[in-house]
Amino acid sequence: MKTILLVEDEPVDVLLMQRILKRLNISERLEVASDGQNAIDYLAAQGQFTDRTAHPLPYVVLLDLNLPRRSGFEVLAWMRATRQFKFLPVVIFTSSREDRDVNRAYSAGANAYLVKTPDTAELGRMVEVLHRFWVEYNHTDTSQSN
Repeated sequence: MKTILLVEDEPVDVLLMQRILKRLNISERLEVASDGQNAIDYLAAQGQFTDRTAHPLPYVVLLDLNLPRRSGFEVLAWMRATRQFKFLPVVIFTSSREDRDVNRAYSAGANAYLVKTPDTAELGRMVEVLHRFWVEYNHTDTSQSN
């Protein structure tokens, strides 16, 4: 089973994502890191995330930018500097529409940049397309994450 890592500090946004995935019958496992440092710990199998059976490597990362402890930009920079995660798909999933954030994210190696919407129906369509492309259709070299 493929795993999606959601890096999100807002419990309401996490709950909404869980509900949308359930409503869309998306069966992939959703793992959540509540801040930037937890995301790095999860990916590096450190601290509470050492058990890869309980915390498998993700197939794609949905990364918010405005996070406690370490920003999404810091997480992305760490991932792109770490051989094992250099090519792991990262979709920025944030509320920022700022051109400087979009440009900075792509320059740092983001694969896509999506702006969250408060419209739950539109958010559901966005998640469905995101899932279809990045999880169903996109081919990822999983040998890099072993």
